[in-house]
Amino acid sequence: MAEMETIGKIKHRNLVPLLGYCKIGEERLLVYEYMKHTKRGGVFLDWTARKKIATGAARGLAFLHHSCIPHIIHRDMKSSNVLLDQDFTARVSDFGMARLVSALDTHLSVSTLAGTPGYVPPEYYQSFRCTTKGDVYSYGVILLELLSGKKPIDPEEFGEDNNLVGWAKQLYKESRGAEILDPDLITEKSGDVELFHYLKIASQCLDDRPFKRPTMIQVMAMFKEFVQVDTENNDSLDDFSLKETPLVEEPRDKEP
Repeated sequence: MAEMETIGKIKHRNLVPLLGYCKIGEERLLVYEYMKHTKRGGVFLDWTARKKIATGAARGLAFLHHSCIPHIIHRDMKSSNVLLDQDFTARVSDFGMARLVSALDTHLSVSTLAGTPGYVPPEYYQSFRCTTKGDVYSYGVILLELLSGKKPIDPEEFGEDNNLVGWAKQLYKESRGAEILDPDLITEKSGDVELFHYLKIASQCLDDRPFKRPTMIQVMAMFKEFVQVDTENNDSLDDFSLKETPLVEEPRDKEP
């Protein structure tokens, strides 16, 4: 339960506070602070709201990966684990699968496969080694959900042998990226350029090769990069704290 002890001490605006935990035999219970907008079914979120969710979740994950000592790998990043408070600020939750990892270690060996179908990175099926880049892949799925308005697994939409990532990658490869985007977003004030910028980031996060994926700090840097070009609506990134998550350029992992 070392992970719970560590996470219980963490305070960050984009993480749901862990108030307590209990373990009795095989039963485990985690107690979190209540989030008002946990259930979002049937509520339309415009691009401004979705972008705020994307940047908030990225900021929380970047804090776990880079600012916490030891670093924390979430291992179960998915949209249902990104909760919204009364101000629709995104907060990463559910650390039941989380693991601590030394800053000197490249990976963590585990005995069982963790994660949720549709969000699990492909390399996790080949080995029981988890890394922060696995979380980056899962975050890419969340970002793709926000951009497309589609679920990660939907047999009626993608068929039995495909999913959101496979469908989107095929369209992206065929230069048909516009078909990935939620039509309701294209009419929004943000414009196509910003949507395609975020789609490009999602594509990089979803690279099948872990060493090619950006770190979460690099993802945040790419978000800020676009804001510097178009500062008309930058509320969601103006308060990105360098103290919470040091914005340093980290070299991408080299291919083993």
